Amino acid sequence: MKAVHPKKKLGQHFLNDLNIAQKIADLLQDQYCEHVMEIGPGMGVLTQFLIPKAKQLKLVEIDTESITYLSQKFPEIKEKILHKDFLKMELSPVFGQNEFAIIGNFPYNISSQILFKALEHRKTIPFFTGMFQKEVAQRICEKPGTKAYGILSVLCQTYYHTQYHFHVPPGVFTPPPKVDSGVISLKKKTDLTIDFDEKLLFQVVKTAFQQRRKTLRNSLKSLNIPKDILEDSIFDLRPEKLSAAAFIELTKKVGNAKI
Repeated sequence: MKAVHPKKKLGQHFLNDLNIAQKIADLLQDQYCEHVMEIGPGMGVLTQFLIPKAKQLKLVEIDTESITYLSQKFPEIKEKILHKDFLKMELSPVFGQNEFAIIGNFPYNISSQILFKALEHRKTIPFFTGMFQKEVAQRICEKPGTKAYGILSVLCQTYYHTQYHFHVPPGVFTPPPKVDSGVISLKKKTDLTIDFDEKLLFQVVKTAFQQRRKTLRNSLKSLNIPKDILEDSIFDLRPEKLSAAAFIELTKKVGNAKI
């Protein structure tokens, strides 16, 4: 079979190290995810290790050339390949009402968007793992109090236990990217009590970090919070000082004030 030509416009950097592909696939171990969706399988280096692990495997690929290659390389799962743009597709019909894991070597130019979409469907995605640009991977798993800590950090850590697993150098990709990569996983929290306005949480987090150098008292002014509520000491802080749990408490305060 003729190798797929990597396309810059699609952000394709094909992993060619089998050991790393195996390590990523092994992160699904013990997660009991019968249904698995791989995003951007490319030439199937990761796919080959997923086939024996997943009871139901779906491959989401936008590149026609890659789909032709995958259909020839893995004829047994030819019908499981979805020629779609993950960011535009409806996820609910893919596995019906079943929960499913997401895995992949994600195109770095849209990796954050992929993660935000997964967060929108968090109720049916208990596990998410894969390859990101190292800087983004670290940001997702970052702790409060650092410059890297931001919107993705808070929202991911609100709903998932995040873990940075290992670093991946540029040389194991074709073509090599100009940045280092990192593999992370997100495991859904089972003890999270949803006693807060989730839509408001997203709004509070995004609004706060859009002006991260300001205190919350100033950055959240646009939410029309009553002055007496703004006297709370939590509003003296900048957003990077608040953990995901603290942002939940902040959201409750804002929500109660707006009732």
